[in-house]
Amino acid sequence: MSARRVVVFPSAAELGPTLAHLVASRADKALKDRGRFTVGLSGGSLVSMLSKELPALPDLDCSRWLAGFCDERLVPFDDGESTYGLYKSQLFSKINIPDSGVLAIDPSLTVHECAEDYANKLKKAFPNEDIPVFDVLLLGMGPDGHTCSLFPDHPLLEETQKIVAPINNSPKPPPQRVTMTFPVQVLEGGEGPTLPAARVVPSQGELFWLIDEPAAASLTVHVERQSTAAKL
Repeated sequence: MSARRVVVFPSAAELGPTLAHLVASRADKALKDRGRFTVGLSGGSLVSMLSKELPALPDLDCSRWLAGFCDERLVPFDDGESTYGLYKSQLFSKINIPDSGVLAIDPSLTVHECAEDYANKLKKAFPNEDIPVFDVLLLGMGPDGHTCSLFPDHPLLEETQKIVAPINNSPKPPPQRVTMTFPVQVLEGGEGPTLPAARVVPSQGELFWLIDEPAAASLTVHVERQSTAAKL
């Protein structure tokens, strides 16, 4: 089981450069060790943060990156809800990642067909692994504690066989999505079941929680406080 580091920044503005440096440093190591870097992307505020900070890094070479999506909304790519569409216009257009280095869903399919199709794409991209192992997974957390499209009390939390699953009834619109499940994937919080985001515990590697000061205000666990552009 990986060690957990909880790193607190004064605000999201200070967090962004550190996240970009973290991704770039892990990419450099993966490229030297294996010749490619694989990253799973999430939507929300991560899109604008990465789109601002990654292209600003000097000498960033993404030509051997493979980017997938931790979850995706079943909407056309030109829809404002499409995570792929947002990354394509805001980030991929600014870096030299090839089209073949981006694994996107097929939004023309039904949600069940789309999940199966995306799972097959992952299996082809990771041919020697029963469960795809990304070098880095970038996961966000919603106000209700959800991560990817894994929501509190949803049956998909118990999925153990599929690596990608369809969801027809997302509590947060749009309702139809596909999501990576826990086999591929809050710190503290009152009574009741553990929140989905808190169940992300990699069996190997590193686990970072990068949070801003307001989000850390009520924590009692040990945290590290960092300044702008700290490197992890």
